[in-house]
Amino acid sequence: MNPDTHDSLLQKQQFTQRLNGPKDELRLFLEGVHPADTAEWLLDLSVEEGWSVLEQLDIEARAEVLAQAEESISVPLLERMSLAQLTEVVEELPADDAVDVLALVEESVSEQVLQQVDLERAEGLRELASYDPESAGGMMNSELVTVPHGVRLGDVIKLIKTEGDETEDGQGVFVVDDKDRPVGYLAYRQLITHSIHEEVRDVMALPVSILITADQEEAAGLVQHYQLEELAVVDASGVLVGAITADDALGVLEEEASEDFLKLVGAPADQPTRQSVGRRVVNRLPLQGVTVLGGLLTAWILGWERWELPPDADLFRFIPIVIGLAGNVGIQCSTILVRGFATGEVERERELTVLRGEVSVGFFIGLICGAATTLITGFTESGVAGWSFAIAIGVAITVAVSWAALLGCIVPTVCRRIGIDPAVVAGPFLITVSDVSGTVLYLCVAAILL
Repeated sequence: MNPDTHDSLLQKQQFTQRLNGPKDELRLFLEGVHPADTAEWLLDLSVEEGWSVLEQLDIEARAEVLAQAEESISVPLLERMSLAQLTEVVEELPADDAVDVLALVEESVSEQVLQQVDLERAEGLRELASYDPESAGGMMNSELVTVPHGVRLGDVIKLIKTEGDETEDGQGVFVVDDKDRPVGYLAYRQLITHSIHEEVRDVMALPVSILITADQEEAAGLVQHYQLEELAVVDASGVLVGAITADDALGVLEEEASEDFLKLVGAPADQPTRQSVGRRVVNRLPLQGVTVLGGLLTAWILGWERWELPPDADLFRFIPIVIGLAGNVGIQCSTILVRGFATGEVERERELTVLRGEVSVGFFIGLICGAATTLITGFTESGVAGWSFAIAIGVAITVAVSWAALLGCIVPTVCRRIGIDPAVVAGPFLITVSDVSGTVLYLCVAAILL
């Protein structure tokens, strides 16, 4: 076991032991616990126990825990807070986290809180809340330190000391022109490694920016692609309105990847292992209904009396091979496409190239598996069919698997084009369609050759 994991488990055991003990001991213990760990432990507690833990935290830790906690636990805790307590939390958090917290309470309560905070901050929070949560504006932080490009590094350090406490912790500052458009980015490490007498324009790096209305996945992809510490967010006029940090981008990428993966199996993205059995059944059952319908359709196809086959050509015995291969190849292709769409690896102009490549891979896999099946069947089968039966089986498998690969690429691509999340249809739905159509193709090709 990893030593860090062992320490974490030991710390959680100590937390559990102190939970029902003297409050002073719990308070002292929580002072040495990272807010992220406390937020995770709250998932295993009742609302009453969670509230008793929250009461032992100072305002800084309390705000951080609520910002990192899952919605299922933070909502009931926020509902129990007084207006004054909720206002303290909002004032303590960075603007983007404060907006996320306010979104979890009733609109009337949110408005009362905004009336209690500083007027300038309240206006900034209202503006931030007006953006689509799934956009760059929805994930950015609007409280920034900016510097003009004509000053020296020493002036920048003085400005950070004066205004830095009122902004979110970042890795640097943006340099703007006289119209507040980003023209450079100055990392904090450059303030340390360069003379305070050097001018900002000689040290700064070129910034990377994105429109405030852009999708958050696109923004996170830019941060990842260019290895940025911060991404500038601009309005339609090019004016700097906020920034997205590398940590925020990483959180979006992890969340989207987890959400897409869980959609493949019909599970919700919010702590699926902590939901009740009944809720899990309700979430997953619809996709299984698709599988049942597909199975019934396949059974009807297999029972169709119009299949004209030689008496010794028992094609039905090989259907499990077809279903297994077609399902695996189809889900492999669709998973690669869904991941490529999510990470930005597969851009729209590359869709056709990627599709050709994946279908080619599926064809060669089908060809190799079909050839292997032909050889084994040819030596083990006897009777009227002989080697012609074995060859028919091999060709039919190749066609069915190639079709499954094509289907596994086309379905996610079309879904992306028409605005449907490809991850929704890339699981049981695609497998079922692949199984049914693959079985029909296999029987048709084999029947034609025999």
